[in-house]
Amino acid sequence: NFSQVTEFILLGLSDTRELQVLFFTFFLLAYAMVLLGNLLVIVTVRTDPKLSSPMYLLLCNLSFIDICCTSVTSPRMLVDLLSQRKAIAFEDCIAQLFFLHFVGASEMFLLTVMAYDRYTAICKPLRYTAIMSQQVCWVLVSACWAGGFVHSTVQTLLIVQLPFCGPNTIDNYFCDVPPVVQLACTDIYVTEWLMASNSGLISLVCFLVLVTSYMFILVTIRVHFTEGHWKVLSTCASHMMVVTLFFVPCIFIYLRPFSTFPSDKHISVIYTVFSPVMNPLIYTLRNSEVKASMWKLWKRCRV
Repeated sequence: NFSQVTEFILLGLSDTRELQVLFFTFFLLAYAMVLLGNLLVIVTVRTDPKLSSPMYLLLCNLSFIDICCTSVTSPRMLVDLLSQRKAIAFEDCIAQLFFLHFVGASEMFLLTVMAYDRYTAICKPLRYTAIMSQQVCWVLVSACWAGGFVHSTVQTLLIVQLPFCGPNTIDNYFCDVPPVVQLACTDIYVTEWLMASNSGLISLVCFLVLVTSYMFILVTIRVHFTEGHWKVLSTCASHMMVVTLFFVPCIFIYLRPFSTFPSDKHISVIYTVFSPVMNPLIYTLRNSEVKASMWKLWKRCRV
């Protein structure tokens, strides 16, 4: 395009030195937890033949996506927290934006598929193996990645055709669609509505599908309630909590015109850092089979 901007300046989370050191320590620990927790889930699922059902295949993919999602933003943020000048090249900014939306949208689709998997297992248990076979599961996972790629490609193409001629300051700790689009030196009314209808509607529709699937599960449990359904109810509640932490900030940020609200960088921390930390805790530590497999893996490693 006809951009004159070769780099962007990231303002980060704070310009106070003491807070920057505090944030660096906190986010370094959070990033280490994301890497260790999700890698442990992947290794456990891949090494235990008993964890071969579609649910664990989806869980393994979720852990991989969480690692990718937080790795797009966290390493750069950690470096910038210790740097005086937080500059990022134009090409690197666009690449970061592309991969963030690629893995972010893929995770939205995957969480929706996981909710459908739980709905099928609880509401249609006799037909579960026929509906959610290994082949169907792999097709759904591939569709999640393909959907994320298409979504991110559309977002990126809408941005790269915009001219940027200054200013070049982004009030955030990473490159995202709303703050970058607002720096374009042209009328962005149509572009921002196209992007809001893209990212925002994907977030909203996936979240509504998730809520609907859990409502069907709760209705099924209420009609055919047994002693073991207390555990299902508790699991659904914890899943909805972490899903809400991921989707609600995305809906708030993307389903509106970008220029009508101030920076959302503190809200972005929820779905780029907190959610990837919570996912392995919620989806694995409440699962007795995964915990048993982790314990066996630990005992094998000690031998």
